[in-house]
Amino acid sequence: MKIIIHGGFFSESDQSHEVKTAKQNSLKKIAAKAFEFLKTNSADATVVYAISLLENDSLYNAGIGSQIQSDGKIRMSASLMNGDTQKFAGVINIENVKNPIKVAQVLMKEDDRVLGGNGAKIYALENGFEDFSTEIPQRRKEFEEKVKNGGKGTVGCVALDSNGKLAAGTSTGGKGFEIVGRISDSATVAGNFANQFCGVSCTGVGEDIVSNATAAKIVIRVTDGMTIEKAFEKTFSELKEIDGFAGAISIDKDGNIFHQDSYPTMVFASYDGTDFETFN
Repeated sequence: MKIIIHGGFFSESDQSHEVKTAKQNSLKKIAAKAFEFLKTNSADATVVYAISLLENDSLYNAGIGSQIQSDGKIRMSASLMNGDTQKFAGVINIENVKNPIKVAQVLMKEDDRVLGGNGAKIYALENGFEDFSTEIPQRRKEFEEKVKNGGKGTVGCVALDSNGKLAAGTSTGGKGFEIVGRISDSATVAGNFANQFCGVSCTGVGEDIVSNATAAKIVIRVTDGMTIEKAFEKTFSELKEIDGFAGAISIDKDGNIFHQDSYPTMVFASYDGTDFETFN
């Protein structure tokens, strides 16, 4: 059993040492809780559990930490992929739900598994999700002052369970001030992908991740026989060609954990029941 989570990027220029320490402690705590959950639950259920904890922490750009778009509203996206069943489900630009990743989880049972905008919101209400404002005063103040410091962050998780099954999930609150209708990578296979060989969740600039098809490329290359390290090396070399801004976390079927970023520092934590690794 293995787990790795990420919480976007940390910039020394616009975040304090106190925020950095808070994120390190938060990620370590969430990774430990998720690993304990993983002991008695599947990889996909654990991914949802871990991401919901990240969505509930305003340190991160997802859930209650989400950015405000150019029209003053918050819209979020999230996706979940089960590496065993190869099912992918997600919501795009959903409003007023506390945990978009949980809506993606419920969508797994549907034939139509990726919903956007108002349709996603209606589906959530019909399936028992309460209307919930994810706006916090800090975000509204930033919006009113036109502070654009959010933009390169999502949260995500990859888990390998005791049965050798993999799953990956990603959730985002957008980049802030974006054009209404913009779609990020988080609910696409470029930003979130898993199969029986490997799972990957990405963070960074969505347009760069989509242009590079980052998550899908890494997983496919591992599937075709590359080591996870080589798959990352080749994919990130291609990302460099377009000066792409991204980070990714991953676990392969053998339990190898790997992560990489193109512009440090991606914030992450991994745990295998014995050893923690967190970003510096």
